Amino acid sequence: MSQVEWDIDELEEKPFNRQYMKRLFNYLLPYKKVLTLVTVIVLLNMALSLAEPLLIGYLIDAGILKKDFSVIYWISALLLGNRLLGWLFGYLDTRMINFTGQRILFDLRQQLFNHLQTLSFRFFDGRPAGKIMSRITNDTNAIGELINGGLITIVMELTHLIGIIAILLWMDWKLALLSFIMLPLLFLIIIILQPKIEGSWSRSRKTMSAINGNINETIQGIRVIQAFSRQKENNRRFNKLNAGNKQAFMRAVTLESAVWPSVELIGMIGSCIVIWFGAKQVMSDALSLGFLMAFINYLWRFWGPLSALTKVYSQVLSAMASAERIFEILDTDPEVSDSRTAKPMKPIRGEVVFENVGFRYGEDKPQVLHEVNLHIKPGQRVALVGPTGAGKSTIVNLLMRFYDTTEGRILIDGEDVKEVTLESLRRQMGIVLQDSFIFSGTIEENLRYGNEEASDEKLRQAAENVRIDRFVSQFADGYQTQVEERGSKLSVGQRQLLAFGRVLLSDPRILILDEATSSVDTETEQHIQAALENVLQGRTAFIIAHRLSTIRDADLILVVQNGGITEKGTHEELIAAGGLYSKLYTTQFDMQESLALQTGA
Repeated sequence: MSQVEWDIDELEEKPFNRQYMKRLFNYLLPYKKVLTLVTVIVLLNMALSLAEPLLIGYLIDAGILKKDFSVIYWISALLLGNRLLGWLFGYLDTRMINFTGQRILFDLRQQLFNHLQTLSFRFFDGRPAGKIMSRITNDTNAIGELINGGLITIVMELTHLIGIIAILLWMDWKLALLSFIMLPLLFLIIIILQPKIEGSWSRSRKTMSAINGNINETIQGIRVIQAFSRQKENNRRFNKLNAGNKQAFMRAVTLESAVWPSVELIGMIGSCIVIWFGAKQVMSDALSLGFLMAFINYLWRFWGPLSALTKVYSQVLSAMASAERIFEILDTDPEVSDSRTAKPMKPIRGEVVFENVGFRYGEDKPQVLHEVNLHIKPGQRVALVGPTGAGKSTIVNLLMRFYDTTEGRILIDGEDVKEVTLESLRRQMGIVLQDSFIFSGTIEENLRYGNEEASDEKLRQAAENVRIDRFVSQFADGYQTQVEERGSKLSVGQRQLLAFGRVLLSDPRILILDEATSSVDTETEQHIQAALENVLQGRTAFIIAHRLSTIRDADLILVVQNGGITEKGTHEELIAAGGLYSKLYTTQFDMQESLALQTGA
């Protein structure tokens, strides 16, 4: 799904989906024993609750009207005991349903998080991180609210409603049918307002997702925002999103608040009809006063569950909108995954072969690579150069299987990378990017990220190889220094050195450096280059660099242009050939000399 399609999906209103509700209830299956016990308690609680009007009716007829205080005492004691026992049952079922709801929410959130980590890069291309985060937080919470609060309401009120209808029909079916005369009007109101409420809650949830996406983007780009003084424009954009969310929420609440007073008003009209008709029968001695009071009590209880179910319906709609977005992620299969016959990759020697490799990022996208053929021997140091967008990073991304080739195949030590497990392949490969991600935690934890079992001696050696030990010694806590989120406590160069140390400690057999030294200063780059002379011994390395002076000693230089390999050879061979590489190198060399002269001047 593209960025445009994602935004359209966030704003489009979709109807209620019963299939999503069915899938949500599947999460209840592992807890069916607890839910069965909850159901039994709810039924017992319902029986206690429904017994009260009959007891009150008997109290009036046999106690008050006949002035029998023994009946009054006994019925009063029963009513008190009934209410205390009902409170106990209510406490137990609420506690158990909330415990179960939290377990279900835990399972759903864990499943969503685990699945997100398996999805291919293409899924995250163009999808704002804030909106993905919204699915794990807001959307799962909406479902949790339904399970914790809405589910117990639905179960209790439905059982009460069924019980009340049965009792009313048992007591006097003619009077019961008369009391139901207002139901068609109730259903008409619900049918009219239901689509509007559904759409309003869906839009409210989606505008909240848009706000999260905007906040995440603002936090990530705060330096650029302040550098270009874009605060006012960003405030205007956020104000528009915020106002849209407020408007959507208030519309949903307004529509919802119009439903339940209507239900109660209709219920009162129905009750008045019964009171008028029943009072005439009491006056003619056709019914007893206690009977009429019990019947009216049940009738009031009949409209109560209807009102409660109407209120919880908006909660169901909110959860359905969230379920739709959550299942959209869970139903997305990773494009790059282990085949059914995939086997663990044997220890890599480092031979890499590209056979007629072609690639495009989508069926409707242009060809990025076409007919790429390479044969890299174990331990060779290979440099990839060429214009921006030529396909250099795509080549190494295909090698790491971040994406799968659309044509041809890639072999490592004679094994097709699609026929081995991703974990066994990537554990023997390492990559350092131009802007490597540093996780919150200590320096040591970041170094051990790819190899938690490494000894302290190996960790110190890797740190020394890339000169990490020099800046670590400046911190009071040394390797236990907290680097904060995204390594904000470190400079750009220090973060890059830490990324080098992390990948070297994982001891990869194939090492990829994708513009890995472009963000560090010249002195730091020289330290890294000196360290790599020892580190790269015996490893196959792919180096992408714009500064051609850093790759002169590569065993093989590949010039990538227009999605293909247009030149290959050593530095001397390519200079002698006088092609694109020679022109690029000469241009950079002249610029460096000119800069040196200006500096010296």
